[in-house]
Amino acid sequence: MQRLFPDLTFVGVGNPLDQGTFHFDKGTIKNFEYLNLSGGEKASFDLILDFVVKRRSYLDAIYCIDEPETHLNTRIQGALLQELLELLPGDSQLWIASHSIGMMRKARELYDADPSSVVFLDFSGHDFDLATAIEPTKPTRAFWANVLHVALDDLASLVAPREVVICEGNPVTPVRGKNVEYDARVYSTIFADEMPDVTFVSAGSANQVSGDFLALATTLPKVASGMSVRRLIDLDDHAPADVIDYKQQGITVLGRRHIEAYLFDDEVLKALCDSVGKSADAPAVLSAKNQAVANSVARGNPPDDIKSAAGNIYTETKRILGLTQAGNDRHAFARNTLAPLIKPGTTMYAALKQDIFGS
Repeated sequence: MQRLFPDLTFVGVGNPLDQGTFHFDKGTIKNFEYLNLSGGEKASFDLILDFVVKRRSYLDAIYCIDEPETHLNTRIQGALLQELLELLPGDSQLWIASHSIGMMRKARELYDADPSSVVFLDFSGHDFDLATAIEPTKPTRAFWANVLHVALDDLASLVAPREVVICEGNPVTPVRGKNVEYDARVYSTIFADEMPDVTFVSAGSANQVSGDFLALATTLPKVASGMSVRRLIDLDDHAPADVIDYKQQGITVLGRRHIEAYLFDDEVLKALCDSVGKSADAPAVLSAKNQAVANSVARGNPPDDIKSAAGNIYTETKRILGLTQAGNDRHAFARNTLAPLIKPGTTMYAALKQDIFGS
């Protein structure tokens, strides 16, 4: 209790034969009665008392609490969760139903420290008039956006990410079309699980991104204190000296020509074959890729210009593997089918993470 409320000291239970109650010292006041505690102090004390008493008898149990944050301010909520976990006995589990920002933030900190110690269950989007199975949910940015929408309603839009990465690609405005924000959506798919507090935004050509044409790099840190902004451009044909100049200006340059060079890498195409149960067709898919690149080179494109060969790679891969509903064009195919295959533990994920974030 004193860790939660530094000015509150538990004294004792008083005389149980004469209207006994819990007594506290609060500031300069001695024998401050439980009845006079604030709602938050009472709620915290009640929960802690329950744990202290019941942990002696229930060493291997599930402790369920519905909205333990009631009457508590956000600062105390996370601290209370930590105290309850410290009191949790033996092999017990603590189950909490909550939309509390403080509780969820503490749970995320615990998850980051040890992903096996915390499980998130998302109850939204289910019809509980029917038999329903709920699987653990990874705390992706989409998950947090939904939590914040419920907890904060219209204020959720004011919650800013920790970092914004401004990359190439058609922005939502003024250009419109089916491949709007293609690069940003690909990056978001790849890094959603590990980096839910990073947002990717497409802002035009390399020149527009490096020159901050939309003034995002200048404006966003002023809108939200503590937000960092990174500008990311493709390698394209930039000379090594130009890449150094860009980095000195704080602009990140991909290690490969463009995002397609990662998406259509041999490792990713092999993973695609494995994912659809056709590992034996991997040599044919890679051969088709090599032929598509050779045809692109014959048209005058550089050997590492995978983007120019991507259309043929997409068509042949679909044909060889007999894929359906994997994307109606090469952009949709890359975004929806290939990007999810670039995940932690793969060489392409490590390479792309290193190129963008430096680690």
